[in-house]
Amino acid sequence: MADKTTKNNLFIAFEGIDGSGKSTQVKLLAENLKNAGHQVYATFEPTNSPIGSMIRSIFSHQMEADHRTIAGLFVADRLDHLLNKTHGILKKLEEGYTVITDRYYFSSYAYHAVHMSMDWVIQANALSAELLRPDLNIYIDMVPEISMERLSKGRSAIELYETLDNLRLVRSKYLEAIERLRSEEHIFITDGNRSPEQVATDIWQEVAQLAVGKMS
Repeated sequence: MADKTTKNNLFIAFEGIDGSGKSTQVKLLAENLKNAGHQVYATFEPTNSPIGSMIRSIFSHQMEADHRTIAGLFVADRLDHLLNKTHGILKKLEEGYTVITDRYYFSSYAYHAVHMSMDWVIQANALSAELLRPDLNIYIDMVPEISMERLSKGRSAIELYETLDNLRLVRSKYLEAIERLRSEEHIFITDGNRSPEQVATDIWQEVAQLAVGKMS
């Protein structure tokens, strides 16, 4: 497991169903952290690596793959995201950056457990969890109906998992995974049905408290 005990930088993962406002909140939190003196590296999953690009091709219906194959690709993409010697998360943390990622292993627990055993998905991602658990998992909880409205306005095409029925199932799996792993993970749940500014204020209060605790 990565040793960050001597550093004040943080690793923060944003989670939530599609359309929950994660990208917006990543940007707002990055600004707040920069203003507080942090060097910030913002990243996302699936990544822009060759494996991540394959996942995106499946999501946009350019390729077909079984859900088990997709889950496996995410495992590989996540390990490269962590271990890449040039721009991997572990490398960036070592360089002193506070890293914010839009999605991490809780996304796999939620999205893939709709189609297969959550136990399998957790086990498949065990090495990533062993290598690096977030200092904070931020789950933006949102009513799927509202997220679908946002997706319909902001997208010219709907991706593989972006249906109302699927997002309802994914939300329930997120809540199940959070309940299961609450004792092992630092999880903060915020109500994403409010304005982005209200959500950002909520998140910043939690992160600022965490940053102070890390420095003391």
